[in-house]
Amino acid sequence: MSDTLSHLVVDGNEVLDLKLVRSVDDIENENSSFASEMCHQVFGENENIFGYTDLHIKLFYSAGSLQTYLGIMYSDKIEPKKSGGLKPDDVEGALKKVLAPGYTTNLDNFISMLDKDKQFTPHGSLLYSFSVVPEKGGEKRTFEVYYSETSTPGFLAYHERLQTFLLWYVDAASFIDVDDDQWTFFTVFEKYRTSEGENAFATAGYATVYRYYGYPRHTRPRVSQVLVLPPFRKLGLCAQLLQAIYTHFLSQKGVIDITVEDPSEDFQRIRDYVDAKNCSNLPAFQPAKLVQGFSPEMASQAQSKYMINKKQARRVYEILRLKCTNTSDETAYLNYRLDIKNRLNAPFQKKKLEMKKLQKLLKPLELAATAVALGTQDTHGRLAAQYAALERDYRRVIHRMEHCP
Repeated sequence: MSDTLSHLVVDGNEVLDLKLVRSVDDIENENSSFASEMCHQVFGENENIFGYTDLHIKLFYSAGSLQTYLGIMYSDKIEPKKSGGLKPDDVEGALKKVLAPGYTTNLDNFISMLDKDKQFTPHGSLLYSFSVVPEKGGEKRTFEVYYSETSTPGFLAYHERLQTFLLWYVDAASFIDVDDDQWTFFTVFEKYRTSEGENAFATAGYATVYRYYGYPRHTRPRVSQVLVLPPFRKLGLCAQLLQAIYTHFLSQKGVIDITVEDPSEDFQRIRDYVDAKNCSNLPAFQPAKLVQGFSPEMASQAQSKYMINKKQARRVYEILRLKCTNTSDETAYLNYRLDIKNRLNAPFQKKKLEMKKLQKLLKPLELAATAVALGTQDTHGRLAAQYAALERDYRRVIHRMEHCP
């Protein structure tokens, strides 16, 4: 791009202004805005928008029902006749492909929707309520978690607007097939008082869970998408949401276990925190049992009480054992590290056995290439780095357990 046109290229994340609007005052309040974390799923891999001067994209949602306003402002845009045929990017066209039908580009129309939004009540059935006192001080805030299915009246139209947030915060996000009735939904709302003293609701986050079949007449719920909107982060809502999912399915007959689809590192830590906190009260996970190593009893109790699968139960054991290990005791700490490293090293030992079998079949160069592909080289360094990263993650979970009991 020549220097003469560089001023017409902007980062989509920098010009996009997102809001959850509770009242007209929020529209002009800069403090109510929040930023996207990515936009490549809308504006392309490089996340740039070309062709405008002073571009500003306003994407506002009414706080409760998520009625949507799209405003695109700029002081000038490139003209094909004067620029050798270069055209500005079709910003609204790109957004129209992903926004739910019915959005408005008229701010007055959006403002007229806000009064109606105060009458919005969440779809589905209330699972439970909880309160949060922000760490930095402030008034207690009340939240509610609701359960919905694809058949819940009015929910799918609301969900069509809600899921658009995934594009700005979840990499490789995809919209689910709502024609499949095995999808279930857990939505978090803040319940607050309007200036008129009436109760109202603001969307704070949600999760989707798919009910997979489990032989012979069981189900295996899998958490698929989880998102807490930026204005509501650092309040512990994700942990509360995950606990609500557990509580709901634990009350259902025929549930084998609850799993998570390709969890991010951040979500895995939240899952570890919730699972470790729950299992810390089980007999099999008491300190006297933990020092004896991971046992079938632990896997059984974690599964029967909290529907935690064996792989996750093992992580919970490792977290709780580290929590009760005196790391100043060299022997105790060494025993802990060896236990974890033995688990981490097991897959690589299996690969080494495979390599021994291949020695008789492959030529030296082929064998060396296979060793690189299987990752059997530099076992000691790899194992040390893998363990160090794991312990750091575990300590973050333990820190949260100790400070958020």
